[in-house]
Amino acid sequence: MVEKQVKVWFLRSLKQWHFHKNERKMPWKGIKDPYRIWLSEVILQQTRVEQGISYYQAFVKAYPTVHKLAQAPENEVFKIWEGLGYYSRCRNLIHTAKRVSQDLKGEFPTSREGLISLKGVGPYTAAAIGSFAFGLPLAVVDGNVMRVLSRFFGIKTPIDSTSGKKMMEEVADALLDKKDPAWFNQAMMDLGATVCKPQSPDCATCPLQKKCIAFSQKKQSLFPVKTQKVKQKKRFLFYLILESKGQVLIRQ
Repeated sequence: MVEKQVKVWFLRSLKQWHFHKNERKMPWKGIKDPYRIWLSEVILQQTRVEQGISYYQAFVKAYPTVHKLAQAPENEVFKIWEGLGYYSRCRNLIHTAKRVSQDLKGEFPTSREGLISLKGVGPYTAAAIGSFAFGLPLAVVDGNVMRVLSRFFGIKTPIDSTSGKKMMEEVADALLDKKDPAWFNQAMMDLGATVCKPQSPDCATCPLQKKCIAFSQKKQSLFPVKTQKVKQKKRFLFYLILESKGQVLIRQ
């Protein structure tokens, strides 16, 4: 799927750019602790990095180890989570912390299958933990990575389709530096977030510009391709509020 010469050029260009101090500074980058990597990934699901940093720091301060998190009162954990929304993520966080602490004696699984068995951990999060903490040859494929790949290779298959997602995973895996997957995954995410942006990409500073199909055809805005959005339906919800003597009944 990816020619050897293209891969060699791609990796060399990306590595030179990445190690020229073009990476984003984040408190969890460069660490090998699977607990903190997992924590950061769960927080960043459906959350911007800028917002997630303060929550990550608050969690690490309150619960420096997975055992501390597992032993914490649930209402206390939810209080720290307050404001991040999508509370199912917090419930999964608590469930997985208890499983790792109690059933796995504080040790996170070191295989992709083992990581995916944890509640709230899908292929993307498993790849992030596996590659950054354990050096597993797993490609992390998020929105930033898919944007870089779709533009560079001119991939017209919609990225939100089953076939499109599979294709992106295969291309990323073909390019992956199997000996050192961590730098590759981080560099791809950083490139997508800071240079190959959704709007107004900074192609002038992109290390992949020379062989980028979207750039050569001046079609950056057309990639990545997405399927037409499903027409939204209006939903009407009814709420029952019980009040008595100035008080409101609330179920936690």
